[in-house]
Amino acid sequence: MEFQEIKSNLAISNLAIKGISGRSVPNPGGSYIAVNVRGNIAYVAIQFPIDQGVLHYAGKLGKEVTTIEGYQAARIAAMNILGQIEKHLGFEKIEGLNHLDIYYAADGEWNESPTIADGASDLFLEVLGDQGKHTRALFGVERLPGFACVGVTGGVYAFGIV
Repeated sequence: MEFQEIKSNLAISNLAIKGISGRSVPNPGGSYIAVNVRGNIAYVAIQFPIDQGVLHYAGKLGKEVTTIEGYQAARIAAMNILGQIEKHLGFEKIEGLNHLDIYYAADGEWNESPTIADGASDLFLEVLGDQGKHTRALFGVERLPGFACVGVTGGVYAFGIV
């Protein structure tokens, strides 16, 4: 068994434990695709905290949604990123996570964006280990579709897809 295959099997096992493997993922909400591959990079379109077709944690952070709920919302969105990767590429293709863009809608006085972003970051580190290390950027916005409090996009390095 090659080293890459061992790492891949470990990630797949972690995904199964977290309940991510085989989860249904949301369809794109417009004229775009969920995953776009260019070279060895797979870009995943924005994912929201949607589970079983239901948007969770709607509203603005610091107003209708607490920071703890925002953290959970970012985890669900990150699970959907992994679900999209499973659906369109397969987990065995993941070499590592490159970057996350995290969008959040918040009340004007709320200032805990790194904490909610950690919801997504922590999930990737738990599931992928060192391959889950990444850069990220945070963007405060007035409103997200469906009044979601958070949305996450990601780019992963994959092998064997060129």
